[in-house]
Amino acid sequence: MPLSLLPSLLLSILVVGYTPGPANLYSLACSLRYGRKAAMKMWAGLFVGFSIALLLMVMLTFILGEVLGQYIKYLKYLGAAYILWLAWKTWRYSGKTDMDARDCNFVSGLIVQLTNVKMLLFELTVFSVYVMPYSNKLTDLLIVAPLLLLAGPGANFAWIAAGNILRKSYSEHYKVIDIIMAILLAACALFIVL
Repeated sequence: MPLSLLPSLLLSILVVGYTPGPANLYSLACSLRYGRKAAMKMWAGLFVGFSIALLLMVMLTFILGEVLGQYIKYLKYLGAAYILWLAWKTWRYSGKTDMDARDCNFVSGLIVQLTNVKMLLFELTVFSVYVMPYSNKLTDLLIVAPLLLLAGPGANFAWIAAGNILRKSYSEHYKVIDIIMAILLAACALFIVL
């Protein structure tokens, strides 16, 4: 990738990574509902899931090249279904304060990130736009890959921090905020499918 494209790549990372999406909304919800400690356990799962997905996308981009496009369309349905399930759970538990942090853990973070079609498509886009036109070397894909950690786990951490800051307000208006979060998650799923 030419260094002249680095500002464009970093802007893409900022816009795509830090805007609301499934993992960011889940990070915020876990932080609001269960606090920093539980959210950080979930974040570890997000980090590992993102790293696994990122390495898989590097390999798939390298091995399959343009053939990959025909298989990506199936992943979006799996991701949308999982996001709808998260929206349903958020809606179902809105207003309930007696829950524990069972649903905000390493495994849930891992699954959210492995099914996060927003990030999978973003990774594919970055590799096909910023790397593959200039080089088809695996090492060049692997050099760009760590930058994408800013878009995934970096953004998720920022949303957890926001949730921690807003937690007091959440405790006063949790039912309304949970319903809004559920609707936003459902909108993410709808956007993925359409």
